[in-house]
Amino acid sequence: MPSTIEFPFSDDEALPTIPITLSHAGFSVSANALLDTGSAVNLLPYDIGLQLGAIWEEQTVRLPLAGNLARVEARGVFVYVQIGNLEPVRLAFAWAQSSQVPLILGQTNL
Repeated sequence: MPSTIEFPFSDDEALPTIPITLSHAGFSVSANALLDTGSAVNLLPYDIGLQLGAIWEEQTVRLPLAGNLARVEARGVFVYVQIGNLEPVRLAFAWAQSSQVPLILGQTNL
């Protein structure tokens, strides 16, 4: 039977979020990520990317964003994500050149 993981309820936010740990280049950041099953990409805010040691100029893959983020430049970056005690997984993120965007876990395998 599959085991379950429970996360604390947060009544501060009206949107579904989950606590995660992001790792890249020897750095780790804990944050709450918005679960957006309607999004086709994972989105990483600029400031979190910097905290993870990512260097904007070294990310050469440019990714177009859509909707209200269409004017924000984004570049591809791989980051390890850990949820609870589960094994970390390597996910691709659109690293936005704006810190005014949410950290989003979308559906990257559409």
